[in-house]
Amino acid sequence: MVADPLATGALVAKVNWQTVSALATAGGTLVLAVATFSAVRSSNRSARIAEQALLTGMRPVLVPSLADAPVQKALWRGGHTAKIPGGRAVVEEEGGVIYIAMSLRNLGSGIALLHGWYPRPGEETFTQSDRAAIEDFRTLTIDLYVQAGDNGFFESAVRDEEDPLHAEFLAVIKERRGFALELLYGDQIGGQRTISRYLVLPTTDDGWYCQSGRHWNVDMPDPR
Repeated sequence: MVADPLATGALVAKVNWQTVSALATAGGTLVLAVATFSAVRSSNRSARIAEQALLTGMRPVLVPSLADAPVQKALWRGGHTAKIPGGRAVVEEEGGVIYIAMSLRNLGSGIALLHGWYPRPGEETFTQSDRAAIEDFRTLTIDLYVQAGDNGFFESAVRDEEDPLHAEFLAVIKERRGFALELLYGDQIGGQRTISRYLVLPTTDDGWYCQSGRHWNVDMPDPR
């Protein structure tokens, strides 16, 4: 039996068009998938960049204030007060209590909220040891804020004479020895925590000069 050539051609054409249609659909789906993946990836990258920019805009960085900064007035529980000149610190004893304060400047673009402090009365350098563990910081009993681009201060006290730190700071005051101090702080919502180490040194006018040397990121990778 001889096949009808017209019918055979029609069948071949039909089969070819079905294949072409299937391939076109698959190709379109693949192109759409690639485009979707690229769009999602680009969107995620944009979101990360936007998030990083937002966090940068909220990040505080605390350093000692400049010498011409306004004098800060610190007030402690019990009525003790002290005036802190720009670039200076206060380390003094009265009535068995050790009072410590430091004038600060916020170089960052976000409000700084101070959380705690870690004193190092036996150290006089920036790099003698690693930063203190978070759990070892002494929590502040009041909230201290330093506005972005502005000046502020840190203050705390050692009231318990049985605290080993009490005798160490008495020796610091008596012998006029320098010491290191670390502050733990973050942005206004408690994130982006940073630890900064400062060096407090005696001056010739019986005061105390302070400078910063190291900053560690707690919640993010360190830049170094």
